[in-house]
Amino acid sequence: MEPEPIELFPRERKQIAPGAVHVPDWLDAAHQRELLRACREWARPPAGLRTVRTPGGGTMTARQVCLGWHWYPYAYARTVVDGDGSPVKPFPDRLRELGRRAVRDALGEGAGQERPGAPVSPYDTNIAEPAPAYDIALINFYDADARMGMHRDSDEKSDAPVVSLSLGDTCVFRFGNTESRGRPYTDVELRSGDLFVFGGPSRLAYHGVPKVQPGTAPPELGLTGRLNITLRVSGL
Repeated sequence: MEPEPIELFPRERKQIAPGAVHVPDWLDAAHQRELLRACREWARPPAGLRTVRTPGGGTMTARQVCLGWHWYPYAYARTVVDGDGSPVKPFPDRLRELGRRAVRDALGEGAGQERPGAPVSPYDTNIAEPAPAYDIALINFYDADARMGMHRDSDEKSDAPVVSLSLGDTCVFRFGNTESRGRPYTDVELRSGDLFVFGGPSRLAYHGVPKVQPGTAPPELGLTGRLNITLRVSGL
C-alpha cells in the first residue's frame, strides 16, 4: 500500500472575504465516517434524496435531501411538496450543536475559540453560551458530473451564518460577491472534512461549485462522489 502523500505546506484556515472563513480538516476521519453514516440514513425514502426541479423546467445536477424544513425553488415547506409529499425529516440536535460549534471555530465567537480548527465530533454538545439555533440542513450529493451554479442563500428570514461541511470528493468552491454572479470571486479547494462558514457582510454572497474532482475522496471513507451538508437558520 502506497503511503499517503504529505503536504509540502500544511493547509491553514483562511478568511476568504469579511465574514467568510475556510477551515481545512475540521472533521477528522472518524467523525467524517459518522456523518456519512447519518447522511445515508437521511437520504432514504420517504422524504429522501431527490432531483430538484426549477420553476423554468430545468433540473439541478446535484441531488438533495432536506432536514427540518424542506427547501424547494424558492421557498420552504414542512412537506416534500415537489417530491413524494411526505413530511420533512426532523432536524437532529447533533447537527444543531455542530452548527453552533462550527460558527465559533470559524468566526471566533465565544467558546468556539477554545479549539479553532480542531477536529471535532458531530456529537460534541459542550456549548457554553447561546448561539444560532440551526434548524435547516440541505444535503447535496454531487457525482462526477454535477455542478452548482452561482446563487445566494436568500430564502431564510434569519441572517445567521451559513455552515458548509464537505465529505468525499474534492471540489472547487467559487465564492463571489454580494452584487452579481460574476467577478470578483475566489476559488477555494474544499476537501473531505473541510468547513466553510459565511455570515455578516458575506452572508448573501453568490457562490457555487463549478467542478468536482472525481476519485479524490479519502479511500477509507467509502464514498464515491461528494456530499455537502449546509446548515442554516430559517428564522421561520
